[in-house]
Amino acid sequence: QVQLVESGGGLVQAGASLRLSCAASGRLFSTYTMGWFRQAPGKEREFVAGITWSGGSTYYADSVKGRFTISRDNAKNTAYLQMNSLKPEDTAVYYCAANNVPRSSYYYTAGYEYNYWGQGTQVTVSS
Repeated sequence: QVQLVESGGGLVQAGASLRLSCAASGRLFSTYTMGWFRQAPGKEREFVAGITWSGGSTYYADSVKGRFTISRDNAKNTAYLQMNSLKPEDTAVYYCAANNVPRSSYYYTAGYEYNYWGQGTQVTVSS
């Protein structure tokens, strides 16, 4: 079992930056693909970014490419989402998620492909 706890959300102005963190419990974090998703009010949850188990590959939704960066520190059991040049349309609850297929190189982008989820952290970007 893996528990995920997000932090780092907040209220910022357009153009600002935020870094979200996702702290994971358990010994197998370093073997899992990690992903970030978001859900805005009245909208479906959407994929934002993913990173393979070693950190060797990252992939992004087109809407955040070039502005957001996903990373991980396996020694600290933590994944991160650095968000730059934030826009009002980035406003959402952000969730981290883990896929427990060990050492997979597949690019998981669908919510159902992830087994563990955090509780979410609110990001609000004002114009």
